[in-house]
This record gives sequence, C-alpha cells and structure tokens, in this order.
Amino acid sequence: MRTETVFENMPELALDWHLAGKGAVLATVVETWGSAPRRIGGQLVINKDGEMQGSVSGGCVEGAVVLEAIDALEAGTHKLLEYGVSDQDAFSVGLACGGTIRILLEPVGTALSQDMLQRLVDHRAARRSVAYWVNVNTAERSLSIEGHAERFRMDKSGFEADGETFVAIHNPPLRMVVVGAVHIAQALVPMARIAGFDPVIIDPRASFGSDERFPGETILEDWPDEALEQLGVDARTALVLLTHDPKLDDPALIYALKSDPFYIGALGSSRTHAKRVERMKELGFMDADIDRIHGPIGLNIGAATPSEIAVSIMAQVLQTLRRPS
Repeated sequence: MRTETVFENMPELALDWHLAGKGAVLATVVETWGSAPRRIGGQLVINKDGEMQGSVSGGCVEGAVVLEAIDALEAGTHKLLEYGVSDQDAFSVGLACGGTIRILLEPVGTALSQDMLQRLVDHRAARRSVAYWVNVNTAERSLSIEGHAERFRMDKSGFEADGETFVAIHNPPLRMVVVGAVHIAQALVPMARIAGFDPVIIDPRASFGSDERFPGETILEDWPDEALEQLGVDARTALVLLTHDPKLDDPALIYALKSDPFYIGALGSSRTHAKRVERMKELGFMDADIDRIHGPIGLNIGAATPSEIAVSIMAQVLQTLRRPS
C-alpha cells in the first residue's frame, strides 16, 4: 500500500512555538503496521506546556506521546517510540487492536536545529518539494531538493533500505487552477477544496468571476496566460479549462504544455477537442505534449448536469494523481 505525506502546517507551527520561547517537539509517524489509524508522515507538535496540534494516531496515543515529548524537550535529544498491541502501555492509551506505530520525537533547537527547520519552512513557502532525512540512530540530518524524484512523484515518506534513515517528503499543497468561472466551476471548486486542493479561479470576465458566484474563493481577472505566469504551474497543480472558448482556453493551454502540471483537462466535445489538437500542432507541439490533455474532460460516467460533470472531472483529477499511467 502506498503511504502518503501528511505534514499539513506542523513544521511552521513548531518553528513559531520555538521562536516564541514555548519550546517545540515535532512528533512524526515513521512506520506503521496493521490497523494503525494514521499514515506515515502524520505529525503532532507539542510545546513545553503540553499544548499540542496535529495527530499521530487519531487520539489513541497522543496523551502518552505528549508526556514523552516533554521529557525529550528537557533532555534535548531525539527519541523513537513504539506502540502496539503487544505493548501493555499501548492498551492503556487505547491503541486500536492490531495496530502498531513508531513515532520519532525531535525537539526543535537541539535535535532538530532552528536553522534547518527554518530552511524547511522556507522551501515549503516557496512551493519547492524538499526531502528531510534523519538517521534515527546517529541523529544525522539533512535537507535535499534533488535525488528523490520517485519519492516526490509518489508523495511517499518512509525508511530507506538501511532501515535507519527516515525520509520525510514535503511536497507543496495540491492546487487546482480553474480557467472559466462557469456553472461547472461552481460545483467543482467546493469539491476540490473538500478533496484537499487549494482552488484558484481565472476569468477576465468580471460578471462570471464574481464574489457572489464564488464566495470566499481566490479569483483572478487577468488573461489566463498572464494569471498562470503570476501563479506558476508545477507538478502539484491541476489545470482545468472550462470556458469552451479558444480565445481564453488556448493561452492557458499553451502555457500549461510548456510547464509541468500533473493534470490538464479541457471542456468540449470530441469534435471540439480534435480542432484543439490541430491548433496545438500548428503551434509546434508534438503528439507527446498534446496527449497530456484530457479532452473531452472528465471520466466517462455519463455525466449530464454541471454538478455531474464536476464529479467526473474531480474523479479524473484524482485518478491521474493517485494512479499515474
């Protein structure tokens, strides 16, 4: 089973607490067996007063981890914890039957230096994929933005073959850029947000991209290619083109084909898509580039209404992300 990074904003909170003088310990799930309730990469941050944010077990062992974390903070050293059904302490804190987890505790400022944590936070803020690796025996640590292409692509944290080096993959948040503030977008954007994406809507037509139609959402009224240049498009971005108008879709499509979004989808019938393909070929794009476009957009589930089409698009985006061909 594929594991997935679940770091949320815990590194940022740990740095904030440390700089505020509260002390901070990062607790990270580094290994699981059986029915452990949190995936590898789940994190909890604890300060010296016992405050905590995040989760390493969905509530099963947090109380015990907090006590261990405060001890680790006082000692200034990292610590590796293990809870499982064979451990009587695990029963006392309610670990799910059949589940075993290992949790790494890293006090900030001693085990994990402030400088390294700051650099990690800076990489995350810049939407750069970064690997944080730590040897749980020697406590050697490092950051790298290269050399982990497969882990970055699969969003996979875990131990290296030596069984001692844990690699934590910090990828940028998933983002969905929707070009065209149409009815389908009104259904798709909330779905994307529920699925964990940060949605952005692009439409130069003010009457379409209004706050009334998309309350609380980020709406850019620039021309699509200009807006994408401003946003940047990376491997954690899904681009959804819904205007059905070449004047708006094509500039975004051209920009996307020169970039690296993990998903590109464009609304339109098979005939419309065939014309789109011809326009891209005339601009010099190769078949391999054009094949990246999902058109007509969405999984073929017989969708008819705007909401149903949004479901088909969301499903195709997730399929492309989780089961890349």
